[in-house]
Amino acid sequence: MRTSINALFLLMSPALLLSCGEQNLDFTSAAHSAQWKHHGGDHSSSKYAPFDQINAGNFEQLEVAWRWESADLRLPEDQIFPTGDYRATPIYVNGIIYTATNHSQVVALDPMTGEELWLFDPESYVFGPPNFSPIQTRGIEYWTDGEVERIFVATIGKQLVSIDIHTGLPDPNFGDNGFVDLKQNLGRLEFEMNNITHGAPPIAVNDSVIVGSKIYDYSMNNRSPPGHVRAYDTRTGEFKWRFNTIPQPGEDFNDTWEDGSWATAGNTNVWTYMAADDELGIVYLPTSTPTNDYWGGYRLGENLYAESIVALNAETGDRIWHFQTVHHGLWDYDIASAPNLIDIVVDGRPIKAVAQVSKTGFTYVFDRVTGEPVWPIEEVSVPPSTIPGERAHPTQPIPTRPAPFEQIGATEEDLIDFTPELREAALEIASNFVLGDIFTPPIVMGTDDKTSTYVVPGAGGGANFPGASMDPETQILYIPSVTRPTGMSLIEPPEGTSDWPYVIRYDRSQGPQGLPLLKPPYRRITAINLNTGDHEWQIPLGKGPTDHPAISHLNLGDLGSVFNDVVAEGGLLVTKSLVISYLAAKDEIGPEETGSILVAFDKQSGIKTGELLVDQRLHGPVMSYEHEGKQFIAVAGGGRDKDDELLVFALPE
Repeated sequence: MRTSINALFLLMSPALLLSCGEQNLDFTSAAHSAQWKHHGGDHSSSKYAPFDQINAGNFEQLEVAWRWESADLRLPEDQIFPTGDYRATPIYVNGIIYTATNHSQVVALDPMTGEELWLFDPESYVFGPPNFSPIQTRGIEYWTDGEVERIFVATIGKQLVSIDIHTGLPDPNFGDNGFVDLKQNLGRLEFEMNNITHGAPPIAVNDSVIVGSKIYDYSMNNRSPPGHVRAYDTRTGEFKWRFNTIPQPGEDFNDTWEDGSWATAGNTNVWTYMAADDELGIVYLPTSTPTNDYWGGYRLGENLYAESIVALNAETGDRIWHFQTVHHGLWDYDIASAPNLIDIVVDGRPIKAVAQVSKTGFTYVFDRVTGEPVWPIEEVSVPPSTIPGERAHPTQPIPTRPAPFEQIGATEEDLIDFTPELREAALEIASNFVLGDIFTPPIVMGTDDKTSTYVVPGAGGGANFPGASMDPETQILYIPSVTRPTGMSLIEPPEGTSDWPYVIRYDRSQGPQGLPLLKPPYRRITAINLNTGDHEWQIPLGKGPTDHPAISHLNLGDLGSVFNDVVAEGGLLVTKSLVISYLAAKDEIGPEETGSILVAFDKQSGIKTGELLVDQRLHGPVMSYEHEGKQFIAVAGGGRDKDDELLVFALPE
């Protein structure tokens, strides 16, 4: 008999510690410095800045201290590719700001004025555009051995570049005069290499710089490259190791790719940020769904290491442990963000933990040394697939604690009921969908007169890029998420257009009168105490459709933004007293607005403490640094209208 996933949360077991042995934790070292050396602030991906100069009392006094217009806008028109939004995260190292452009240029800036100190252009555009757009370089990586200091960037042109942080010049001792060709050492080069590029920064752990990849996964053909992860020597650029995310013959779990599908399946890549414990020498990989995202008939089996968190020895590439969050994925539930490394105390016992949030709406918490779950994760029966050639996995792993931070799955009880009329209309619309638990597989369009399976959270929902943030002093995890439900069905492609028998069809039909079909909130921030696994608070993020004429008279308050572009926007900056993010002004004020609203919340209660209207549409993760006793907040924005820029805020003198 199938156990209901929703029912499981009513039967949560008490906190159970499975960590092995006593561990000595140094919580003081987690307080961090005034520097922001990596994309997530640190290799723990905390996105935490230990400052309180900007606080609830003065947040609304913030003003733009300086702006830097992206150097991409100086490139000749014939060298600029469509880039879309500008999302790079700047870093702050030893009194200098460094950041990347969408075209993988790297710049050093004065942190007080934004004056350019040096600019390096790897000329990635000479290789032509990848097979998809928009292109983006989301950040860079800093590395030092105590003497040498380097910046690494993985470019859109399949280059790994080592740059001298002081001169802005390529390191002549690294690879070929500073460059390593990332078209090499991947394996299976007969596949379409134009379907692969790089967007997220690499991560440098001790003597290894480790590189993931971005792979175009909406191809109509089964020829995408595999997402194997590679490492190079930080000083010489010499190739060190490759971890095959799709295990090859003779490797563990090769048999989870049945019928030889290990030889043809693609993706299973790390397209997002990675995290690392430098002291332990472990890098943590969050992996994506294999091709095809929604029909797995050509890749039957569990498909390890897809949709997993994988802990590797950073020096050798050897696997230490792994956990698969979705078996044989059919919903595009990539792990879309770096895990958070955090030292916690559960039932009086210290644990070096790693917490991974996901599109599924779950938080998976492990001992980061051993991989043992901190609280039980149960294999729960889920529905079978009805699609020819498909075989959904019979169970999926469900954490017993913490509780989900998002709506998971949908029943008629979850449909809006603001008024009886809206409720009746919602029921009629929902009758076109297959409703059920989160892991209800997609259907062939029209099966039993249904248009699609209503997948909640949708593939663009849950915790997406840039993931969760944390306070290492209180062990609170802060998670931004969206529900973004999506109707998913499979259809036969037009003849001659694909070698897949089925491709995805999305149904993003709205609810009654253009309102969402499900009850709010539609976007939220959740604070979870990782010492207990309890939710401390949860709030809707954004006004949402509260002013809709059908419900405005109900005075419902904030419902959470339903703007579709929030999938990969913003994230959360955590400071001594605040949680800071931003919202699209067109959602909060009106469709004529084109900017954003910086918002701050009290991190202990979730109560909004301030907001600031900004004339630019913001897109990147928010970071903060302190220079010469002054705190700054920086975030990338623009990009759709050739207006890419870095905006930096501070209090007035």
